[in-house]
Amino acid sequence: MNPLRTVVAAAVITLAVPAMAQAKTKEMYVGSPPATTKKLGEATVANAFFPSKLTVAAGDSVKFVPAGFHNVHVPKKGEGAAPFLIPSGQKVAGLNDAAGAPFWFNGQDAMGLNPAVVAAAGFGKKFTYTGAEAIQSGLPSEKAKPMTVKFSKAGRYTVYCDIHNGMKATVKVVKKGAKTPTAKQDAAAIKKQSDAALAAAEGLATAEQPASTVALGVAAKGGVEYLGMVPANLTVAPGTTVKFAMTKGSYEPHTATFGPGDITDPNSYIGAIAKSFESPAIDPKAIYPSDVTPVSMSPTLHGNGFWNSGVLDAASGTPLPGEASVKFDTPGKYTYYCVIHPFMVGSVTVQ
Repeated sequence: MNPLRTVVAAAVITLAVPAMAQAKTKEMYVGSPPATTKKLGEATVANAFFPSKLTVAAGDSVKFVPAGFHNVHVPKKGEGAAPFLIPSGQKVAGLNDAAGAPFWFNGQDAMGLNPAVVAAAGFGKKFTYTGAEAIQSGLPSEKAKPMTVKFSKAGRYTVYCDIHNGMKATVKVVKKGAKTPTAKQDAAAIKKQSDAALAAAEGLATAEQPASTVALGVAAKGGVEYLGMVPANLTVAPGTTVKFAMTKGSYEPHTATFGPGDITDPNSYIGAIAKSFESPAIDPKAIYPSDVTPVSMSPTLHGNGFWNSGVLDAASGTPLPGEASVKFDTPGKYTYYCVIHPFMVGSVTVQ
C-alpha cells in the first residue's frame, strides 16, 4: 500500500469526524427551573416539565433534572401513567372513632403508595429507552441527581409524573442526524413557559369563591397552583353548609380535615394521620371521607371533633370526588388542614 495514500486517507477520516452528527444531551426540568420556583414563592407551584415539549434526534439523550417533588416515568409502549395510590391487598378492619364507633370504611380496601413508583431508584442513573420496558425514576431525594434517558428510536413519547395526575411532557424523537432545535431555542421555550407560569400565578391566592365555599388550592393553566385554602378564613352563620372543593385543572390531591392535635406532632391525632402519608401504609382515616351521610360539625363529632373530606382531586380519570360538604350548627372557630400538604391550613368561624 502506498504510504502517502494511507496518510491522506487517515487525514480525510479525521477531518470528517467533526462533521458527522454527534449524539446530544438536552435538559428537561422535572418541575419549574430554580429561578422560576423562587419567583413563584413558597405557596405556589408549577407542576410541569420545562420545557413541556422537547425535540431530539434518535440516539440523543434527555437529562431529566429534578426540580421539585416529582418523578419521571417513560412508560412501556402502549401504556400510560402509573397510579400513585393503589390498594395494598389488605382490608380496613377494627378502626373506630374516638367515641368507640366503627368507621364506615371498615371492610374497604386499605390504600398505599404504589411500589412501582416509590421503590424505583432511577435518579442519578442512565438508561436507554426502546419502548420495550418502562423507565421509572422513583421519588426524588433532597439531593437527587438527574436521570438521563437515551432515546434510540424515532417517535413521539409521553413522559409522566405519576405523583401529579395530569403532569406530562412530550419528547419528539426525529430520525438520526436530523436537525433539532438549538440550545438557544430550547432555552427560549423554557423562558416562554416560565413567563406564562408566573403570569398564571397572579391573583390565585385571592381568587373569589362562591358563597360558603372554600377552594382547596387554586389551579391555573400549565399545572400552576396556589397551595392554600381560599379563603383561608371563612365566617358563616349557624346552620350553614360549607363546601370544600377542588378547582378545575388541579394536578394535586387535597383534603379538608378537622381534628384535635398539632399537625406537626406525629403523636397527636391529626398529626399521626398526616404523618402516615410518608409511609407505604396510609391511614384510612386520611384516604376515606369520615362520613358518607350529611353530618353537622361540632367539637364532639366522632368523639373529638374529627371530620374529613377524604382525598379529593380534579382529575376525570380517577374515582376520587372533587368536593365534600359539612354543616356547621355549633358556634366556634374550627381549624382544618390538608393532611397531604400540612402547611395548608384554614379556619371556619361560626357565629
